Amino acid sequence: MKIGIVGAGIAGLACAARLKESGIDSVLFDKGRRPGGRLSSLSVDGRDWDFGAQYFKPFSADFAEQVARWQDARLVAPWPHGPDGALVGMPTMGALVAALCQVHDVRFSAQVQRIESDGLGWYLSGPGLCDGPFAGMVIAVPAEQAAPLVSLHDLDMAREAAAAKSRPCWTVMAGFDEPLAGLPHYIRDSGAIAWASRDNSKPGRGPHECWVIQASAEWTQAHLEQDREAIAPQLLAAFAAETGATLPEPAFLKAHRWRFGLSYGQRGRTLWNPRLRLGTCGDWITAPMIEGAWRSGVDMADQVIDTLAPGETRAAG
Repeated sequence: MKIGIVGAGIAGLACAARLKESGIDSVLFDKGRRPGGRLSSLSVDGRDWDFGAQYFKPFSADFAEQVARWQDARLVAPWPHGPDGALVGMPTMGALVAALCQVHDVRFSAQVQRIESDGLGWYLSGPGLCDGPFAGMVIAVPAEQAAPLVSLHDLDMAREAAAAKSRPCWTVMAGFDEPLAGLPHYIRDSGAIAWASRDNSKPGRGPHECWVIQASAEWTQAHLEQDREAIAPQLLAAFAAETGATLPEPAFLKAHRWRFGLSYGQRGRTLWNPRLRLGTCGDWITAPMIEGAWRSGVDMADQVIDTLAPGETRAAG
């Protein structure tokens, strides 16, 4: 008995881990070429950038217990130069996701375009992809991607997904051959700049000056369809204008567009249809942060377990 999970980010992986603890196997399918999702990182010539989620910190007791296990495994560490209580993946945020993937069957470069049920099992398909049957199907991707996948099977679930939205975010990774003196290690909510941080101030990173610059939702929307080659110098110039810094010529400069960067409109409702054995999870259901994604994945797994193995005692998590 296996569960198909579309999406191998924190929500999908949390769901898979909880299922595994209860003796239920899963196969995860992710359209990305490598682990990361919204926790993606880039490493080039000894320079590292976390160009998705920048940090996290636990708020609930059970997530704090999970984070403590990650710390014991040296997968995360405190970021003393970041916001109070900030934790980051080691040696990058993407490395945390990669480590969590190692204990699961994860298929990358797997773009799922359609899910189907014959009443006995679930099947999924996409370019060069056809797999199944699965005893249940969990969709752990942004709401905008989840809605069309479930719309032919559960209209109410599709409406819930359609009600949630995501704000886009242009992000720039900049590397310099010399430190940017006089600037704090991170900046937030300053005009066109929603966030900027000296990523080499995070533990486990190299000594090279590396900055991640994330635009505000308003600035991103106004420049959404521009080419990333044009965006990179524009956002770097906006960063210089907001900070008053005189920037040297960057040794590295690259932009990335997150079309579904930050979710909003969460209703906090578990979306699982026990009759169809179909569900969706993600931070768009709970809260737009790593803990929200993890919580949603765990809650979804508990629903799956109750349907497939009612009365069994769940492992503590």
